[in-house]
Amino acid sequence: MYVESEGVRLAVHEHGDRSAPTVVLVHGYPDTHRVWDDVVPLLAEEFHVVTYDVRGAGASSAPRGLAAYRLPVLARDLFAVIAAVSPDAPVHVVAHDWGSIQAWEAVTTPDAPIASYTSISGPCLDHVGHWMRRRPTTRHLKQLLHSWYIVAFHLPFVAPLLWRHVIGPRWQSIAHRLEGVSPHVSPTVVRDGVQGIALYRANFVPRLRSPRVRRTDVPVQLVLPSRDRYVTAGITEDVERWASDVRRHVIDAGHWAQITHAGTVARLVTDHVTAHSRPA
Repeated sequence: MYVESEGVRLAVHEHGDRSAPTVVLVHGYPDTHRVWDDVVPLLAEEFHVVTYDVRGAGASSAPRGLAAYRLPVLARDLFAVIAAVSPDAPVHVVAHDWGSIQAWEAVTTPDAPIASYTSISGPCLDHVGHWMRRRPTTRHLKQLLHSWYIVAFHLPFVAPLLWRHVIGPRWQSIAHRLEGVSPHVSPTVVRDGVQGIALYRANFVPRLRSPRVRRTDVPVQLVLPSRDRYVTAGITEDVERWASDVRRHVIDAGHWAQITHAGTVARLVTDHVTAHSRPA
């Protein structure tokens, strides 16, 4: 089905029993909802599982302009999906990479209809902005070295050209060579890669330069892959400053843990959702 959000059509997919607790899975860049394919059947045994293509990806609309990809807009997309699939009860959000970044925006919104949050390899950019303002440490330097590609994404013309002509057409082989994963590559991957650059350009500099105070009492579970090439565990070291209920789980995995370690991710999500679900 499709959900409308501020003129954008979001492609939404449901699995499992609608009377069970609802778990919404949010994918990152440059993926689509299919990055969760190995996790969905494991979760759908107990939960109502929802996936969707975020704006600019897969079968969802791809609006133009940076303003259409700012974090508050992305959070409102998630709220629109939640309202459509679980209008009467809060949901449990699980997110990865850029899905986690935008889900943090939603989770730190007052009165968000979210019962719990599991974040995999994606921080709150405002929290990172505050973290980076502290006296530089080796952890800061390590994360900066891991984030070299973000600088490249801000170079005019370079990143879109690379995605159109080099990275996009070879994305599956590149991901396999670098990460040992075979992502479910969408036919729209070239378009998605080019359009998704707007996520970085619309949000990174404003949020790191002028970080807001973003707090939450939603129970948060951080899943931290120890071999993540792009997001280091150090970047989450002061999350407890902003979230009142935080659990951490370090797993021996790379960035796409939901592909390589689907069973582990599903188990952690199941435990967290069960612990924070209302009795039937």
